[in-house]
Amino acid sequence: MKIVPVILCGGSGTRLWPLSRELYPKQLLPLIDDKSLLQNTVLRLKDYKDATDPILVCNEEHRFLVAEQLREIDTRPATIILEPIGRNTAPAVALGANMALTADDAILVVLPSDHVIPDNKAFHEALDRAITLAEDDHLVTFGVTPTRPETGYGYIKAGAAENAGNKVEAFVEKPDQATAEQYLASGDYYWNSGMFVFKASQYLTELVKQRQDIASAVENSFRSVSHDDVFTRVGEQDFTNCPKESIDYAVMESTDKAAMVPLTAGWSDIGSWDALWEVSDKDENQNAIVGDVITENVNNSYIRAEHRLVSVVGIDDLIIVETADAILITSQSESQNVKKIVTNLQSCERQERLTNLKVFRPWGYYESTDNGKSHQVKHIEVNPGASLSLQKHHHRAEHWIVVQGTAIVTRGDEVFQLSENESTYIPIGTVHRLENPGKTPLKIIEVQSGSNLGEDDIVRLEDNYGR
Repeated sequence: MKIVPVILCGGSGTRLWPLSRELYPKQLLPLIDDKSLLQNTVLRLKDYKDATDPILVCNEEHRFLVAEQLREIDTRPATIILEPIGRNTAPAVALGANMALTADDAILVVLPSDHVIPDNKAFHEALDRAITLAEDDHLVTFGVTPTRPETGYGYIKAGAAENAGNKVEAFVEKPDQATAEQYLASGDYYWNSGMFVFKASQYLTELVKQRQDIASAVENSFRSVSHDDVFTRVGEQDFTNCPKESIDYAVMESTDKAAMVPLTAGWSDIGSWDALWEVSDKDENQNAIVGDVITENVNNSYIRAEHRLVSVVGIDDLIIVETADAILITSQSESQNVKKIVTNLQSCERQERLTNLKVFRPWGYYESTDNGKSHQVKHIEVNPGASLSLQKHHHRAEHWIVVQGTAIVTRGDEVFQLSENESTYIPIGTVHRLENPGKTPLKIIEVQSGSNLGEDDIVRLEDNYGR
């Protein structure tokens, strides 16, 4: 039976603000090494026996970012299913299960895209045991062997031995400190990893038993499915009508087929800055340092500098994260509450919750470096072979200066080439396009001037990305 990875790419990673933003969340970030969490998740199963190309489930806004990250690691997915709206994990997994059933039945390996598992060999060994249980129609989850009395995770209580693992006696909510200490001492409790292995058909059968409303809504959404290259879109209205529920509540806590395989592989869901500190490399003072940082008499801290020098003196147990437009300072013990800052930003309609100053697009990215009432300066990088939309602006003019690579410029009826240190001017209202015909990134400086410098002053006439 084929093994189909189903990678869940939803989630906004609010506890890792200001690095993680709504439009560029933590799964797309390189937090541990030079690859993003998503890329490492996909690579985790790339060489696993009998594994097919992965199915990914993500939202519309992240679709090109996800596709580009897969291209960077030479992976073409079976498909990327686009959720019209986030409905939590039970419907998302049902999307993957329905897609896998379009051919023969399959065993799904359901993985969130934002986890860290350093010991891939141990993970594969646990996966072998999970697949054995799944072949016997169990719905299998991985129970992570706890290393501390963690209050930020849900727990699984292991039951009687069952073939290659254990039956699940109970799923338990996040405990208080005293209860977590009891769980750790007992040896019967494991962290709930949120990773699952089961037959696609068996999951859907159990979903019908436990939550017919979810199963029907997802099935109905496939009746108006459409395909666009690697992307699959399901019926918007039917999926929007689907109840919002996690796979734990919808299925796993109610089914009599739940089983668990213990996992000891250094797993972390990096749900907060202190969790990232735990899995990061540290110096002799137990500090995790990223970027241009100078410390003096600092211990047990995570300090990250993205854009400028950060100097820290005489502190312990802190999290300090510097980005171009925001700085976070919190104690290790309070880092779970960073999400409250994001809630505050949302209530104030602050843009800092949505995106960094570096904004990623399907063709590359732009980053604002200076702005005023009637001017803005951007650094723009266009990927090899990519192009911006054919567009115009009603309220601003633009001046482009090429600093690296070669550009093909459309300006009104003209089409011409610009090389390094050459420039051009785009008057207000002039139809224009920027393309990179080369094999290396095209970098330009764009100077905008006018009464409206926002993204709402873009009139797209043609676009390769269907925006």
